[in-house]
Amino acid sequence: MKILIDFLQAKEIESSEIFAHLKCSVSEALMLQYLAKQYMRGQDDVLVLDLLQDLYKKEKYEYLEHLGELKNLLELGWLHQQSFTPMKMSEVTPLELLNTAVGLAPSFLKLLQDGTLELDLPDIKPYADHLEYLQDQFFRIELYQKMSLIRQSVHEHSLGIDRVQNKLKLLEKRIEERVAQTKETLILDKFFKQKKMQPKEQVIFIALLREEYSATDTSLRDMNALIDLISLDEYERIKNRSLLEEGSNLVSGGIIDYEEMLNPFGGISRSFYIVDEVLQGIIHPQKNKKVRRLKLNALIEEQDIFELVEPTTALSDVVLNKKTQTTLENLMHQVDKEVINRLVDWGIKDKKSGIDARIIFYGAAGTGKTMTAYSLAKSLKRQVLAFDCSKILSMYVGESEKNVRKIFDTFYDLCEKTKSEPILLLNEADQFLSSRSSGISSSADQMHNQMQNIFLEQIEKFRGMLIATTNLLENIDKAFSRRFNYKIEFKKPDQTQRLELWGKMLPKEAPYEEGFDAKELATYALTGGQIHLIIKNTAYKVAVRETPIFSIKDFVDEISREKDASFDNEKSMGFLNK
Repeated sequence: MKILIDFLQAKEIESSEIFAHLKCSVSEALMLQYLAKQYMRGQDDVLVLDLLQDLYKKEKYEYLEHLGELKNLLELGWLHQQSFTPMKMSEVTPLELLNTAVGLAPSFLKLLQDGTLELDLPDIKPYADHLEYLQDQFFRIELYQKMSLIRQSVHEHSLGIDRVQNKLKLLEKRIEERVAQTKETLILDKFFKQKKMQPKEQVIFIALLREEYSATDTSLRDMNALIDLISLDEYERIKNRSLLEEGSNLVSGGIIDYEEMLNPFGGISRSFYIVDEVLQGIIHPQKNKKVRRLKLNALIEEQDIFELVEPTTALSDVVLNKKTQTTLENLMHQVDKEVINRLVDWGIKDKKSGIDARIIFYGAAGTGKTMTAYSLAKSLKRQVLAFDCSKILSMYVGESEKNVRKIFDTFYDLCEKTKSEPILLLNEADQFLSSRSSGISSSADQMHNQMQNIFLEQIEKFRGMLIATTNLLENIDKAFSRRFNYKIEFKKPDQTQRLELWGKMLPKEAPYEEGFDAKELATYALTGGQIHLIIKNTAYKVAVRETPIFSIKDFVDEISREKDASFDNEKSMGFLNK
């Protein structure tokens, strides 16, 4: 504590041992000395007004002239500032600081204790093992995080960021020298060379790897957080986004991937993670044998139950009632990985069980239930195993009860073999979910009830994400209703939504008559599925003409023809934007 005592007792502050390290004026150093003395008396933070009035004259408010010096100490990183509203120092006027409290920053306390801020690095020697190498790399990410925080809170050319940058340069040079002396292969270093990863790509990868090891903090998975980590200014932020875009080396090379989630402001945020095969190779380098996962499409042909769907539509392609959209956004938030991690931490959820959700989409045919299920899967980066429940009786006459179990057993078997988590989609699930017969009058009623009881049992213990679609919620057995976490209604679109649907679905490159306006078409009460079918049928009719031009009358005629044919019963997937 010799350096601390020397600083506290110095009558001429410039003669203290640490003054040269401070890079500040004598007047500013006296402020630090004052705060250090207060700190020794047990006072962590001091009101700026009290500090200035104790050190400088109160007459004629001369103490106000020193506000700029105090701000400089904050920008240098020697002080921290207490405020209910966080301030960015580069944007704060000195007068705004007058009634705030300040205290000594950890960097200044370290200087008082050690007499230097230089990084204390051990002698250069080979890495003993892979974990020792990772330890240095994770410390490297901590320094990148510190620089990112400093850039967001103080002037980017301040002494604070310079110190961290110097530490980082020393550490990176030391890592390089230790790797050169290490004879054994370091799996991560070898991986970087094999993939020809650039320095900034390496930083992103190590940051995500550190998140995997920490298993609690997910702050660095966000796209903006990763970009801030490697960017010095706004120009670099824009430039570095390309490192995390779809065609980048990291994403297209199968090194990292991301999940898209709706954020509270209605936009889409990306949360990145290391692809599992790559992660296992880094964490368990001793396992030289590469474990190859079976792909769902390789197994799907071996069974006759499910259709494998690779979602192509996004949630932006679906036009929904605002209430339905809000409910769907709430659902997206609740199945977010960060929310799931909190539930695990609180002991509400089993860590190994992944995302568990049982959802009912209900509403009239053609309102977008199935397409929304596919779009939701795309946002969660999941495949879909779809089953048409209307076929259950015709496919398995006399064995319906047994084959209800087969649906779920086959689903679990496919998940286990592929180590994947597809969404189970049960389309047209009315007969599974409808009220059971109380007075059984026939063997058919008995079979139906048994089938529903088994389905109820399977829903109760279902693991994963299941979406069931149905036309009428009123007919659902209460026992089933209680076992679904979410029940989301799909209403028929209003005129504004119908106009949006026509705009999305009308072929962009097709020729239209002069003055063609879809507003007239939007006045007809149609579902999205109906609009899709009408456009398709009209296109076939127009395409065979010698002069193929779409007119409003073409569509109106098709609308009348289909309404007369009672095509409300048509089964349509939903709104497809083609």
